[in-house]
Amino acid sequence: MTELALGNVTTDCAHAAGLAGFYAALLDRPVDAGASEFFATVGRESGAHPVLMFIKVPERTPGKNSVHLDLHAPDVAAEVARAISLGAKHVADFAEYGMIWTTLADPEGNLFDIGLKLP
Repeated sequence: MTELALGNVTTDCAHAAGLAGFYAALLDRPVDAGASEFFATVGRESGAHPVLMFIKVPERTPGKNSVHLDLHAPDVAAEVARAISLGAKHVADFAEYGMIWTTLADPEGNLFDIGLKLP
């Protein structure tokens, strides 16, 4: 049995508190106390898992993998509309592998998906 466990989902960004605020609103969770333009988390104080962590970097490292969150919802269209109202941009819709999902970009251009959760 492995000792590894998922602790955080970390996103390099231009403004940590601002991007944390977007995901906090999207997930209906608060941004943790002490958030700044350099470092912010969502879920650490409430014990949510995984914790979303945002760290300011001077510029994105070329070739470095970007974060990709898959969010599940029973009403994909409603959650996509809500994400767009919070500042996300629609990228594309997909229906593959027996699933449907929408790819969006957060306010800093990081891609994420909202789709149906498989039973």
